[in-house]
This record gives sequence, C-alpha cells and structure tokens, in this order.
Amino acid sequence: MPYTLTIREKKAKAGKVYYPLHLNVIPKPIPGSGEVLVKLEAAALNHRDFFIRQNLYPAISFQTPLLSDGYGIVIEAGPGCTLDHILHKPVVLTPCHGWAADPDGPEDYSQFSTIGGTEPNRHLGTAQNYAVVDESELELCPSHLSPAEGAALPTCGLTAWRALMVKSGNAKPGRNILVTGIGGGVALQVLQFGVALGCAIYVTSGSQSKIDKALQMGAKGGVIYENQDWPLVLAKMLPAERPYLDAVIDGAGGDIILKTTTLLKPGGVISCYGMTLGPVMDWAMPAVLKNIELKGSTLGSRLEFRDMVNFVKEKKIKPIISRTVKGLDCVEAIDGLFEDMRAGGQFGKLVIEI
Repeated sequence: MPYTLTIREKKAKAGKVYYPLHLNVIPKPIPGSGEVLVKLEAAALNHRDFFIRQNLYPAISFQTPLLSDGYGIVIEAGPGCTLDHILHKPVVLTPCHGWAADPDGPEDYSQFSTIGGTEPNRHLGTAQNYAVVDESELELCPSHLSPAEGAALPTCGLTAWRALMVKSGNAKPGRNILVTGIGGGVALQVLQFGVALGCAIYVTSGSQSKIDKALQMGAKGGVIYENQDWPLVLAKMLPAERPYLDAVIDGAGGDIILKTTTLLKPGGVISCYGMTLGPVMDWAMPAVLKNIELKGSTLGSRLEFRDMVNFVKEKKIKPIISRTVKGLDCVEAIDGLFEDMRAGGQFGKLVIEI
C-alpha cells in the first residue's frame, strides 16, 4: 500500500514544539478530470519543512503530506487531459499554485499557496508514493538530471531564479553579486545561475570548507560572516575596475543591510528571499541616503518556473545534493535529514529517494 509522511499533532506553543513525523498507509489515489497520477521517485527538504515541524509556519496541516519538492513519472491521466507528451515521462512538480505570470506577485494573493504540509492543498505534498496533480502544474524534468537532482530543483530553483533574475536587476555579465549563506539550496542555485550568466559571484559562510567548495564552483571570493570585519575583507576582493557590489541575494536577514551598505553601489539592490535569523531586519539611514533598494522575493510565478527549468536544461545545471536517504518508510533516517538542517552543516539539498 502507498505511504504518506505527515506530522503528528501534540499540544505545545509555537516555537516550543517539534512535531514528530508520522507514516500513514493510504489507498492509491485516482486522478480526476484534468489531473494526472505521478509516481514520486524523490522528494527534497526545505527550511520551510523544518519550520512546519516547529509550528512556525502558517496554516500547517496534520493530514497533508510534507515537502514541496518532487520528481516522478506520470503513470496515468484522468479524463479530459490534453498534455499527452507528459504521460510516462519524468516530471518536476510546481511547488506553489495560484500565481500565473504577473512579475509583481500573485494575481490574487488569497489564492496563492505552497504545497506540502499546509492547507489548502490537503492531498498535495511530495512526501508520498503517489500524487494526483493538475496536468498544468508539471514540467518535464531536464533529461540530464537524476531523480534526486530533479527533486532538489523546484523550490530552491524557483526562489533563486526570482531573487536573482527578476528582483535584483543585476543578472548580467560582469555584475558583482554577493550571495549570503552559501551551502543552502537557494544560495547554491543563485551561485550556479549567476556563474552561468557570467556574473562575478562572492559568497559568505560560517565555514571555510563551504567557501572553498563555492570557489570550485566558480565563485570569485568568499568571507567568513562570523568575522566582524568581513565587509572590509570583501571590499579588498572586488576588482579595481568595479570596486562595489551591484546586488546582494540574502536569505538570512539580521544586519545584512548595515553590513553591506558601504559595499553596494548607489542604487544597489538587496534581494531578500528569507529571514532565518528572525522576522525583523534593521534598516538604517545610510541605506536611504545611498538609495539602496530592499526587495522581498518569495518563490515565483508559473511562468518563472517554466523559464527556470528551461534555463537549467539549456545550461545543463545540476543542483547540488548534500545527502540522500532511501525509502519513505525509513522515518528515522528522514529525521536525520532534518537534524542535518538543524545543525546547518549541509552543502546542498537533503533528499529522500522514494
């Protein structure tokens, strides 16, 4: 019988709970009109899933399968399906619904949602053996990707694409881009996309080994963010002909504005896709006087997802995998992936091979 992996409810205050994983046995689902049945072969974790287990994410569900990243094979089409070219083919699932193409944001924000572990998509998450999906919410997976690499792509790839390509305004050859927290999935995708475009990518990390790996992937330089003088160190790495940053792609928040204002050019952009250090960010008058722009960036549209997948296909980009475990029923091993995320030691995505 097929499995789903959810969280099990227990009473506690938000931030003081860590919901246990729960394996459920369910009937094999049947696709309805305009839907297809996907046999999932791999699914990947995101920080969002870690936050859900701590009740630090809105609209969590104890019935909805976890995880928003998945790769699988379309094995059955329901009545009225028109996309015959995806039948029996490997696909990646769109991680969010309700946002077609508007570059500013979802056309109707009340209809925007992310799959996996939350309402309103009660049946849809990628921590399950089979998923019923609307045929419009799939893209053919680039053929050079393995199942684990395909599963690693959707959420991080889309988030990185929008933060760099749409929001930063500096996804151009020769632009100096700082990517904070290298080692996380989104940061690594920004690095890969930026290098493929000819940007000069610089990185921060708390680990020299992660910086060294980023340099091997094409980064121009890196600094340890735990050192208070890291902006001065980074300033010395910038080229004489362009001695400033054009943009910062950040997922941590905290004091990033204070740290990078002197490094950014007038009118430079900080594209922020997350705030793992806390829900409040400092904003200082020097950034105002320098016309620095702070832009929030969350996931992306269906059109941007298609553009991202096509770029990955064209450039033969492979998402970085930190570690995989085998089997959706190996709950203890999957818990170990969450512990990797808690410790922050991963370099790349954490993947379940279903």
